[in-house]
Amino acid sequence: MFRAILKSGSLLFVFTVVSIFFVSLTEIKTKDIIIYNEKQLLIQRLGELVSGYSNDILADKYSKTLKLHGVVQKINIYPVKKNHKIFSYLIEHTYPNGYNGDIRLLTGVGIDKKLLGVRVIMHKETPGLGDKIELKKSNWIEQFFGLSLLNPVKKNWKVKRDGGIFDTFTGATITPRAIVTATYQVLELLNEPCVLSKKSCN
Repeated sequence: MFRAILKSGSLLFVFTVVSIFFVSLTEIKTKDIIIYNEKQLLIQRLGELVSGYSNDILADKYSKTLKLHGVVQKINIYPVKKNHKIFSYLIEHTYPNGYNGDIRLLTGVGIDKKLLGVRVIMHKETPGLGDKIELKKSNWIEQFFGLSLLNPVKKNWKVKRDGGIFDTFTGATITPRAIVTATYQVLELLNEPCVLSKKSCN
């Protein structure tokens, strides 16, 4: 009986070790692929918001840790230049209160602080409902182009159901509300002079 138990235990141990090895191997092999795919998606989103630039936007990125959307987070800032002069910025940030959690966003603003647009990098919103924030699903997210902190006025920076000017989706309000709120809060943050500077805001 003891030998049988020992044999079973040994087999279970070997099986566990082998399983862990193959899981770890798979994770290592897919990690580089995931990173590559994420980078390509980011490049695609950058290209949807700006054109005619002459700098390497990804190489010129700098990051800041700031409080945004109620949480302290790392914000990536991509200066966009032409002839060595910045004409816009792309802000990569996370809004934590989507219907199903975090929504990773890229918000473009000109040096006049007018919006070039908003794009979704990552989300977990409900397929067929909340995923209409993706440009490939609908053109809803294009309505932010040209808007600014004061256009519309603050009370109108809401979805229509809440008394604002922004449309929602049929059967989904939380996700559009999240994008509208996140966009306004980014514009508020960018109104602080230190945010776009590489210097600390402290």
